[in-house]
Amino acid sequence: MSNVGFDTYEPWSGEQRPLYLAPMAGVSDLPYRLLAKECGADITITEFTNSTALSREATASWRKMESDPREQPFIPQIFGGEMEDMVKAATMLQESADVIDLNFGCPAPKVTSICAGAALMGEPQRLVTMVENIVGAVDVPVTAKMRLGTGQGPNNAVNICRSLEKVGAQRLCIHGRTLRQRYSGIADWETIQTAVNAVDVPVVANGDITDAKSARLCLEQTNASGLMVGRAAIGRPDVFAQIKVGLGWMEKEELPWVSQYEGEWDTLSETSKAFASRRWCWDRYITLCRETTGLAKQTMQRHAIAFSKGLPGARSVRTLMHELTDVNESAQAISEFLKPISKG
Repeated sequence: MSNVGFDTYEPWSGEQRPLYLAPMAGVSDLPYRLLAKECGADITITEFTNSTALSREATASWRKMESDPREQPFIPQIFGGEMEDMVKAATMLQESADVIDLNFGCPAPKVTSICAGAALMGEPQRLVTMVENIVGAVDVPVTAKMRLGTGQGPNNAVNICRSLEKVGAQRLCIHGRTLRQRYSGIADWETIQTAVNAVDVPVVANGDITDAKSARLCLEQTNASGLMVGRAAIGRPDVFAQIKVGLGWMEKEELPWVSQYEGEWDTLSETSKAFASRRWCWDRYITLCRETTGLAKQTMQRHAIAFSKGLPGARSVRTLMHELTDVNESAQAISEFLKPISKG
């Protein structure tokens, strides 16, 4: 197993730290995770998946647990409100997993309604006991992702971090918002900094990390052992490369969508650069789908809309995806849409 992501650091002074693709439902499928790795993500995590469905061997849920030798380490993330199902799912996954990640951060009502995800932060002792039981049941590292708290009463993320370290969690990730906030307001990096200083295990920062500038500010403030990118990576897997280039961790010429222009990248308009990078990413995503899971109409439609978001003419993509029934024709049509407009 790769040791990437389990290091702790002295105060940040510009050195490279791991970038994570967040575990997002409907986004972090296998080919997208592989694409994110090619675009600069150091660590990827599966879509968060219901432990009860996994423990009952539901086919659709186990498809989300598929991996590929190119994805190292392989980290499935599970959620659930039932202790027995969480432990069983973890034990079922340990043969293929390098690390098992537990979701205590999802604010979606369909998750919190079963007292799972971020809702478990309202029952901290139950949460800690669940992690302790899973750590005791598996032979691979167990990690956890959480929020600041539920938003009802004082935030308890720092105390939970201390408790999880004691029961054997080997890495923690905090999204700097509460369950009640969902995705509104500004992420609280100060509390993440407090957690970093409160425990000896790595703490990863998540929330409002969208580019090199925000990544730099977050590392300067929190000294987190890594940064997790979520919504900013939807349809923009190249955000990882942009962060690394902006922080001096890699050269712009190393980027495949830049190198294909053989020194002419800087002659493109900013709009054309956006089209060009997304087209490379889209074409590569389609190739990775064909190599792994195959092309699925619904999944492709969701990603196509995300890849085109914010670009001129993006509304036409929805029409294209509804009009075309053949997945290969749809893939090609989106590639043609993403062709750079012009030079200059």
